[in-house]
Amino acid sequence: MKPDYLRGNTLVHPSLPARQSRRTLKKPAGVTAKALSLCIAAWAVTGAVAAGSAFAAGHTNAVPVQKAQVPGYFRLPVGTMTVTALFDGVVDIDAALLGGASRQVIRSSLHRNFLPTGAPVQTPVNAYLVETGENTILVDTGTAKLFGPRLGFILENLRAAGYQPTDIDTILLTHLHPDHAGGLLAEGGTMAFPNARVYVPKADADYWLSRDSERHARPDQRALFKMSRDAVAPYLATGRLTVFDAGQPIRKGVTAIAAGGHTPGHTAYLFASRGGDMLVWGDIIHSAAVQFPHPEVAIEFDSDKQQAVKTRNALLSYAAARRVWVAGAHIPFPGIGHVGVDQASSYRWVPADYR
Repeated sequence: MKPDYLRGNTLVHPSLPARQSRRTLKKPAGVTAKALSLCIAAWAVTGAVAAGSAFAAGHTNAVPVQKAQVPGYFRLPVGTMTVTALFDGVVDIDAALLGGASRQVIRSSLHRNFLPTGAPVQTPVNAYLVETGENTILVDTGTAKLFGPRLGFILENLRAAGYQPTDIDTILLTHLHPDHAGGLLAEGGTMAFPNARVYVPKADADYWLSRDSERHARPDQRALFKMSRDAVAPYLATGRLTVFDAGQPIRKGVTAIAAGGHTPGHTAYLFASRGGDMLVWGDIIHSAAVQFPHPEVAIEFDSDKQQAVKTRNALLSYAAARRVWVAGAHIPFPGIGHVGVDQASSYRWVPADYR
């Protein structure tokens, strides 16, 4: 007797109504009826399993949705160094804060990158741990909880990456904005990194630690001055704060590059090792979607917008020409990659592959 899925020359799938599953079969030359029957039987079993799965899908116990994300660290070897990106969290930045190009250009750049054009854009805050072989260096420290619960995860992710705050011997601040210096403090206002020496660019220290500058600042910026003073206070009190001029030696293999404009003393750090260099550039880019293709775009947070644009163009050109690794504080995590050239004054971001 022929199986019920093979009726004459008609194949009938057992899980479907006959009129939906009938197919006319032509027996291939050299294939026995038994072999064909076995193949059809296997197909029928597959169909039955699929039908059973479809039935089961509507009758399963609901599994609780998991919302926890993976730890926020990313490790990359660069020459003889090991660089670990540390995720502090996210802050929303309104595209209305960007200027220097038409609103259409800005909206078009956001749209091209599948980002909202009429709502704030989620923007990361990143810090970077660099193991040089001689020093364990942290560039920027994140925000702590100065700006709410979506930020302040540097210490948590540092530990997840296998380090302790006491392992850090050097902290390099790109500038004294609270999303870069706030993480110097642990809960209760104590030093989060008790074994570290903290380096601050002189022009930034002169401005952000000055009460006279605070008095002359816009009212909406005055709170930032206190946050900056509070962040460095215990390191200053214990002799662990060093204020340096651009070009002054800091650590072996590390060069401080003056990158003013975003703040008076904004500084990038070039880490050089045998076989690879990395430029950790702080706040050169706030909106990767807009400012790589349009480096003429500044942001309202820049203290000197004209100088910020000039600095951005210079460092983009340098990074592209030298093909160095780049790490950015507000580029989508892990914020590590290369700068490519699209046109004479237009660039693109090439993110690092997962390793």
